[in-house]
Amino acid sequence: MKMAPMGLFGYPAMALCVIVVLAFVPSQAHGSLGVKNLNDGFCATFITPHGYKCEEHEVTTKDGYILSLQRIPQGRTNVGNGGAKRAPVIVQHGVMVGGMSWVLSPPSESLPMILANSGFDVWISNARGTVYSQKHISLNSADPAYWDWTWDEMVANDVPALFDYVYTKTHQKIHYVGHSLGTLVALVSFSERDPVVMERIKSAALLSPIAYLNHMTTQLVNVAARTFIGEMTAVSGRPEFDPNGITVLNNVKSLCITHQINCDDMLTAIAGENCCMNSSVVERFLDHIQPTATKNLIHLSQSVRFGTISKFNYELPELNLKNYGSLFPPRYDLTNIPVDLPIFMSYGGTDALSDVVDVQKLLDTMSNHDADKLSVQYINNYAHADFVMGYNAKEIVYDHVIAFFNKYQ
Repeated sequence: MKMAPMGLFGYPAMALCVIVVLAFVPSQAHGSLGVKNLNDGFCATFITPHGYKCEEHEVTTKDGYILSLQRIPQGRTNVGNGGAKRAPVIVQHGVMVGGMSWVLSPPSESLPMILANSGFDVWISNARGTVYSQKHISLNSADPAYWDWTWDEMVANDVPALFDYVYTKTHQKIHYVGHSLGTLVALVSFSERDPVVMERIKSAALLSPIAYLNHMTTQLVNVAARTFIGEMTAVSGRPEFDPNGITVLNNVKSLCITHQINCDDMLTAIAGENCCMNSSVVERFLDHIQPTATKNLIHLSQSVRFGTISKFNYELPELNLKNYGSLFPPRYDLTNIPVDLPIFMSYGGTDALSDVVDVQKLLDTMSNHDADKLSVQYINNYAHADFVMGYNAKEIVYDHVIAFFNKYQ
């Protein structure tokens, strides 16, 4: 059965989105963070049952986080590259989900498998804090200090660590695919011109890009961001934002009642009306919601409230002075993105998170980009989750991504 509603992968106080979904679906649909066979590993759970080879890897960042990375080195039949060395691709998910979000659909509809079948060497990243990436060289995920980070640290530490590791293993420049928050950390990394990343990247495909966030059309996320849902959780002393936690659920229910928001049908209201999703995939997705740092969600909500792309704002001038040497956090300047970096960008007309107005502002920021190096696709009926789990995403989006990558081999 085809199902339109759904789509929430990330983003500004996005936890909200997910939390509300969790609050209004049967609790038995969710296990311990939705991963019932964690000891089996990512590959054994999501990849090898479909007949693909899969390797488990770990990457250690400069600040000690140990990230889980899965490699699909070839397609199911090992064809599609004509015997040539396979170009590596890093695939990065958004917030409140993990790398498994890319492979919840059947293999014929899942981007990593499609890339592998098309001759690429695929590396699936799992962001810090998600269930497969909760290791650290000295901290335990039960320690509050473990959760003291935002996407600033992902830009500064995680993205370069991933690129360096994959480059060391493959000795080739790397293509990159990001969705939602995975696009934000990439765009900022490019604007910062991190040498490790810029020396190793070949091209990037950004799906449902988020950078500017102040035109979102979802009522709940806007209310949540502007009423500081993250701060509410932080004040309660919970540095980990657990979507199954009773504190979070109570906060969200309170928002729905106070602001008279209909929280009985949130799948469409949160992220836009997804046109092209199967109900079985939606059910699997709801079983794999992931935690993140409360501080990370506060940072994202600041983008909604202030309309800027900046480092984390400590709100107290003395803390900003201590961390940045200024009263306000430094802004990231996306006009610094190298104009000759090949970038493919795809966004949807019904996406309530990656809103058309905000995407256009991003494109305006990149107006000086080399015309032959920037390819933009607009899909009128696509919303946020369609880009990751749409049953027709291969024909609508992924084939174009592969063609773009092949152009820059």
